[in-house]
Amino acid sequence: MVIWITGLSGSGKSTVNKILQKMLIKKNKKTILLDGDIIRELYGNDLNFTESNRKIQINRIQKLAKFFEKNNRIVLVSALYSNNSLLKKNRQIFKNYFEVYLKATLSVLKKRDIKNLYVPALKGKIKNVVGIDIKWNEPKKPNLMFDQNNKITPNKIANIIFKTIHEKYKSKF
Repeated sequence: MVIWITGLSGSGKSTVNKILQKMLIKKNKKTILLDGDIIRELYGNDLNFTESNRKIQINRIQKLAKFFEKNNRIVLVSALYSNNSLLKKNRQIFKNYFEVYLKATLSVLKKRDIKNLYVPALKGKIKNVVGIDIKWNEPKKPNLMFDQNNKITPNKIANIIFKTIHEKYKSKF
């Protein structure tokens, strides 16, 4: 199965997936974590952050996720760029697909901004930041959505995802 977590930079995608992965490993589940930043590094950082290159990045992640899904892994994806056609493609290509959206306002994201993206982008010092000069397309039909303004912890989010997936896919999970 593929668990695809999306949200803007700083929303907690990687953190939640790391916690979820530990929970799954404790249950003897074979997992693989595909984090957008790590995938960029694996490909030698050959892409910039323009919208067209972000689409290429998502396509790479989709291909890797499909490969690991075919090899009976639970694939945990942390991917920033969201586009309704790309998310629709996910629903078509993955056998068991579960989408999670970590929704957060810009004020919350600026407080968490470990990559130092938002303030420089708002000042026009850097470009190609999703949510600033690249439009953020909210997922239309996520299986779960968490509003980060409610200060829900990553552990709680991971627990809810785990329980929801366990209930939905009992025979396969």
